[in-house]
Amino acid sequence: MLVRIDPGSTVPLFEQVASSVRRALADGTLERGEQLPPARELAASLEINVHTVLRAYALLRDEGLIDLRRRRGAVVIGGAHARARLTGLVHELIAEARKEGVSLDELTGVIKEKYS
Repeated sequence: MLVRIDPGSTVPLFEQVASSVRRALADGTLERGEQLPPARELAASLEINVHTVLRAYALLRDEGLIDLRRRRGAVVIGGAHARARLTGLVHELIAEARKEGVSLDELTGVIKEKYS
């Protein structure tokens, strides 16, 4: 699995890590049952703090995309492809809206208008 980060981006590093995992799930690079790299190993390879990777993994767990277990690590759980793609798109939309100064109310209004 290839995780990429852009240290110059306004998107937080933990979100960049999580987005990389979501993309890998969405495009089929990662599949159900596969294990993600240990947090320490991934942090070392990306030259970032291990807590940043752990925060990304916790976010993915909360989204229902991975399972975190002691001594077993982070494992992809079933049914993640469609949700991973959608969640990734939402996070990218939110990051872009923040960058452009669009408020949550404005963004929600646009989504409601286009969804109907």
